[in-house]
Amino acid sequence: MADISQTAASVSMGSATTPNRVVQFGEAVTQGMPLYLHTDGKYWQCDANDTALKADCKAIALTPGGIDGHGLAALPSSTPGRSLVNLGATLVVGEVYAVSATKGAIAPIADITSTQFVSVMGIATTAALLDFQPSISNTAKA
Repeated sequence: MADISQTAASVSMGSATTPNRVVQFGEAVTQGMPLYLHTDGKYWQCDANDTALKADCKAIALTPGGIDGHGLAALPSSTPGRSLVNLGATLVVGEVYAVSATKGAIAPIADITSTQFVSVMGIATTAALLDFQPSISNTAKA
C-alpha cells in the first residue's frame, strides 16, 4: 500500500464533538496533515522516519497555513468516537492508520517498516472518517 491520497478541500471535522483549536504552525501545512507539537510551542508536520518527537501526532490540520501562521487543528478526545476527522480520502473501514515515513502524510500501519517510529493515529470507522486516537510507542520498528 501507500500513503493515503487526500483531497485537501475535503478535510473537515467529522463530528460536532471533535475537539479543535487554533494553533500556530512552524512551517507551511495543508489540510489533513498530521502535526506534532515542537518544543517551540508550534505545530509541525509529523514524520515517522525522523525522531520520536516528530512522529508523536498531537493534531490534524483542518485549515492550511504558512510559516508562523495560525490555523484550525483537530485534537484527540479522551473518549473514543468523539474525535472524528474526515481526512478527505477513501479509507478502509477497520484499518489502523499511522504517521507515514513521508513527512506530513498518513499511511496504513502495515506500511511502517524497519527503523521508522510507530505512531498510530486512529482507526477508520467509515470510508471517510478516522477516529482520531493517537498513540506513540516512542520506539522505532525493528
